[in-house]
Amino acid sequence: MWSSGFKSTPKWDSGKSKANRKEDATGLPVVHEIQVRVRYADTDQMGLVHHARYFEWFEMGRTELMRALGLSYKAFEEAGYRLPVAEANAVYLRPALYDDLLTIRTTLAERPRPKLRLDYEVLRDGELLATGYTSHVFVNLNGRPVKPPRLFLDLLQQ
Repeated sequence: MWSSGFKSTPKWDSGKSKANRKEDATGLPVVHEIQVRVRYADTDQMGLVHHARYFEWFEMGRTELMRALGLSYKAFEEAGYRLPVAEANAVYLRPALYDDLLTIRTTLAERPRPKLRLDYEVLRDGELLATGYTSHVFVNLNGRPVKPPRLFLDLLQQ
């Protein structure tokens, strides 16, 4: 868990559902938001957030999206699965600065296949600072690729 600069706030449709979704059979897209406060240690000599921090925030968003769906990443691993990153991308539009309160928006827009893609937006007071995505492969504990596990797919149907 991160310091007090981290706050998980799901973006609900009505405040009662488990995720923000379109009303369709797939349960997609799923959108989840967390907030992070930029610490001094997150910045570089120029006073800007170091580019690598965004990937840490993407990971936090991914982990909290799963938790909001009802499955912690720890429980996912205990069930025999992992989601290693196969690809990661970020586009930096505007700098984040020390003490900014940022919203990390994580979106699962497509039904997982052997790969899972998540899209991210980093915002400050509604202003888009960065976008990105990560692609993951479902694997078993031996590192062999597997189909998306039923326990994960079922969460999308709730």
